[in-house]
Amino acid sequence: MTEPRPNSTRARILIPFGIVTLIWGSTWLVIRDQIAVVPPSWSVTYRFIVACIAMGGWALYRREELRLDARGLAFAAAIGMLQFCLNFNFVYRAEAFITSGLVAVIFALLLVPNALFARVFLGQRLGAQLVLGSAIAMAGITLLFVHEARVDPAGPTRALAGIGLTLVAILSASSANVMQATRTAARYPMAPMLAVAMLIGAVVDGVYAWATVGPPVFEPRLGYVAGILYLGLFASALAFTLYYRVLRTIGPAKAAYSSVIVPVIAMLLSTLFEGYRWSPLAAAGAVLAGTGLVVALRARRPAR
Repeated sequence: MTEPRPNSTRARILIPFGIVTLIWGSTWLVIRDQIAVVPPSWSVTYRFIVACIAMGGWALYRREELRLDARGLAFAAAIGMLQFCLNFNFVYRAEAFITSGLVAVIFALLLVPNALFARVFLGQRLGAQLVLGSAIAMAGITLLFVHEARVDPAGPTRALAGIGLTLVAILSASSANVMQATRTAARYPMAPMLAVAMLIGAVVDGVYAWATVGPPVFEPRLGYVAGILYLGLFASALAFTLYYRVLRTIGPAKAAYSSVIVPVIAMLLSTLFEGYRWSPLAAAGAVLAGTGLVVALRARRPAR
């Protein structure tokens, strides 16, 4: 008798998984353009205003109730703060210090805290192969940091700042990821939950932006507006809906495997549009990071 395929190999998982990977692989370069004139906090705010409107409209189209009870509202607020406020504010600032491709490579380490948090809070297993792969990936990230520190005229300071900001963003995103795999998340429809979470995130983003950099700043350039719409509609409303559904099915650790492919797309775009130059050290770091994540991906663990 043929054994049933694991959840992570079914078309209903692989198709949205692929869509999310392709979208998020391109977002790093778009984000880079978003912080050229407008302060990062305001760009993040505009992104999630668009995403919130899109998710709210989708929920209304599906005739789903947007009102949440007290528990649901608290849960949405936590997701909004972690995923749509802290995570993205740190990511946008990181790209002011290092290339978008390198930020994407470092963000691939999302697999590590996702697996650890899933073990601690959800009781999911943490295999030896996952640990080995994560260690290899960390070695690759170290080589990339050394390369950036050598080529940056300012020395290691900027590279260290960019990597540090990205790591904090990873922890924020991972916390939100694991929350989406809990029973509390399963109690509420996806669209209303995300609409409220994005609304709260956008409000907090706007308050923080006004308090730190002053009144709203907007760039009426076609490329900037198109970027806001792309990031809000596709990279946020669509991608997070698909990603969280995948995550609830196969768990946070396996859902983070999308980070194996995202950096490849991001680094190629960074090479084409940002003039990123590969040295033997950088190439070795990228190969090690990718190899480590593939090793972790091949770990045999239960879907949930």
